[in-house]
Amino acid sequence: MFGSSSTSASSGDVDKEALLTAAKTGDTSTTGSTSVGEIAAGCPRMVLASRDNNITFYEPGRTGDGLAIMHRGEITKTARECQIEPGRVTVKYGFSGRVLLGPRGKPGNISLPVNVTVTDSKRAPVTGQHMSVDVVVGADKPIGYFSAVQSVTFDIPEGSRPGEFEVTVGFDTKAAGAG
Repeated sequence: MFGSSSTSASSGDVDKEALLTAAKTGDTSTTGSTSVGEIAAGCPRMVLASRDNNITFYEPGRTGDGLAIMHRGEITKTARECQIEPGRVTVKYGFSGRVLLGPRGKPGNISLPVNVTVTDSKRAPVTGQHMSVDVVVGADKPIGYFSAVQSVTFDIPEGSRPGEFEVTVGFDTKAAGAG
């Protein structure tokens, strides 16, 4: 199962610009990427966190009030490719989406907190990353687009297969101001 040579499992290039273009055009096709949850040549699945693929920020003290929404972020597209080596896997993953200003939103730079978690076949965490994605929203257009491409490397225990692992991406809904 794990030979001495390195193999690459890829469903297309994970490219920040391609993901950004897909987010702007609303493209939901899987050309150049793998659809969410699909397995490509033993590569770990990539999934959106079930309740964390969108996030809403409110004015302080007004969480849940529709008139107090500052902005809302959505992850709309994902992609990943893998480099499989003996005993370890490197997953290059990407995601893109958009930010919409709410009734209380202000144009400018908006930072969205994102969590990425790798889990094993029993859904136990193996590793994770926390990052912020910055989006600029202009005064003349209340929508902004973002994309990010990162890599994560993790060890595969003997007797396990890379396809048994899962890479989950989602917003950090416990961030201050999120509701």
